[in-house]
Amino acid sequence: MISLRNLSKRYGPRLAVDDLTLELKPGAVTGFLGPNGAGKSTTMRLILGLDRPTAGRALIGGRPYHRIPAPLRTVGATLDARALHPARSGHAHLTALARGNGIPMRRVGEVLERVGMAQAARKRAGGLSLGMSQRLGIAAALLGDPPVVMFDEPVNGLDPDGVRWVRKLMRSLAEEGRTVFVSSHLMSEMQQTADHLVVIGRGRLIADAPLPEVIASSSLSAVVVRSPHAAELAALLAAAGAVVERPGEHDLVATGTTAERVGDLAHEAGIRLHELRAREASLEQAYQELTSGSVEYRSV
Repeated sequence: MISLRNLSKRYGPRLAVDDLTLELKPGAVTGFLGPNGAGKSTTMRLILGLDRPTAGRALIGGRPYHRIPAPLRTVGATLDARALHPARSGHAHLTALARGNGIPMRRVGEVLERVGMAQAARKRAGGLSLGMSQRLGIAAALLGDPPVVMFDEPVNGLDPDGVRWVRKLMRSLAEEGRTVFVSSHLMSEMQQTADHLVVIGRGRLIADAPLPEVIASSSLSAVVVRSPHAAELAALLAAAGAVVERPGEHDLVATGTTAERVGDLAHEAGIRLHELRAREASLEQAYQELTSGSVEYRSV
């Protein structure tokens, strides 16, 4: 588990991370989204002890990173796919990490096999493509079989098969009960991969919710209902916080809720439904609405 408690980081006059409080739980893929300059990479660096917070705390399994013995056994991460000695082979890189963290040497071969790098393990890192470097970075993150894994833009440089492989890997890691924290700018990929989303803008938390709730928050998402008791259901939905329109006597369109919640409310009230369907926005549309006021570098 990763816990952030009032985490802040200031660089001179610029507040890169502003009072973030989060709890990232095991067994789920948490997508980390935000515009360029939002503070995503800084937040990950603070979690991994690469930067010192100005205020607050970042904890992994209840401890700050610098107090974790043999940290690769607790948290694995790849923040920069090119952060490798160019003259060292992938196998040598992983071997050095394993020896420094008391990890059995057999794990080197196991993780190289898992990421599809067994045949290229003896190549020098400087001669690897970006996609192969990404795979090697993921292998390093998995080396200690850690319960927490973090990846910053892990699909950069990967071909479509590689992107699908990363998606399946993230899902499998979460299904194994690990905490999986992934930043990405690819909304379509996050929509297929993430269970939960954290969205920040200019260092501040914008959203921390399950993926369906984030999408449902878009003004383009709605639940379309037809019922002989539409007026009664509209009142119930409005009381539950939804915004309801009545295009017809037996019709209603509700935003700020989900089809599941509407169905549950109708069932509990004994209201008969003739139609219930979700009109869903894409994650990209929901994200653009959420971050419209937080884009620091805007194209003309």
